[in-house]
Amino acid sequence: MTNDHLPGPAPRPRGRRVLAALLAAAALTFGAAGCVQREDNTVAIANETVDVASLQNLTLRVGDQKGGTEALLRASGELEKLPFTIDFSTFTSGPPQIEAATAGKIDFAVTGNTPPIFGAASNAKVKIVTAYANNASGDAILIPGDSSIASVSELKGKKVAVAKGSSAHGHLLLQLTKVGLTLGPDKDVEPVFLQPADALSAFTSGNVDAWAIWDPYTAIVQLENNPETLVTAEGVSNGFGFGIAGDEALADPRRNTAVRELALGIARAARWAAANPESWARQYSAEVGIDPRAGAIAQGRSLRPAIALDADVVASQQKLADAFADSGQLQGEVDFGRFVDDRYNEALTPLFGQNATAGR
Repeated sequence: MTNDHLPGPAPRPRGRRVLAALLAAAALTFGAAGCVQREDNTVAIANETVDVASLQNLTLRVGDQKGGTEALLRASGELEKLPFTIDFSTFTSGPPQIEAATAGKIDFAVTGNTPPIFGAASNAKVKIVTAYANNASGDAILIPGDSSIASVSELKGKKVAVAKGSSAHGHLLLQLTKVGLTLGPDKDVEPVFLQPADALSAFTSGNVDAWAIWDPYTAIVQLENNPETLVTAEGVSNGFGFGIAGDEALADPRRNTAVRELALGIARAARWAAANPESWARQYSAEVGIDPRAGAIAQGRSLRPAIALDADVVASQQKLADAFADSGQLQGEVDFGRFVDDRYNEALTPLFGQNATAGR
């Protein structure tokens, strides 16, 4: 696709309508990931592969969020290069993607840093197989423009909207822990667990005092609703993203091979986006149906280059998991490393290191 065929700027929709439109296509048949205990799920899965040429008749089921994996692959031209078909399902956030993979409804999805922790806590039938970096500046805690709150410590006694188990949940917990506040019912700060569309309504109507959210919602609300940005996750949250694959997919040599090829395509697409920021922002905005300015802001700070799924990444995630456990947000401790499978690291190595900053 060339720039000559890019769509022109879309009409500027209002914030509430934009978020509703973003979520209208979401696959709502899968519940949010809970903490239901399942049988131990940390036995190693054999890494058996097949010839890529044999994948022509395969359909890989991929969980997505609006404007995410599919939009990136399509804009970069990587989608048409894959030697198999992809059936995309759209979700509102990462936790229901984990649940869908556990149920065998999808094979792969990209999430933020927190959903895999909640998945590990519930012994989800998934493995973390790829990692992505970002500086986390698109994750923010927003307050109304006329709010008197001036610091995170002043959230004490307040209500904060956040999607449970999302990267924003992790960010909120870390910010509060940093200033000695606790999160939870009957604690210093009360979380109001809402998905983005409902959270916007609660935020704009004054039913909550703040909102922990991620891009592109952060960018949309910043342009449309004139909030104040109390703080961003940059320098506080690791910002990592992760590719998760269902155990069933990894145990199937054909699907395992397809997930590897998809991971390579995503890594190449991220490099393309970094090298072509204006083209990507325009195509992203058209795909999501948002103000091109919001798209440019979101993608200017929320690119996710592939990085090695290594000991440093696992250690950083373990610290976040421990923070959740210590706060009582999770039942019991989580050994994050037991759900990590670095089988694709070797194939992805040539694509690591480009534009990789400490991540989302």
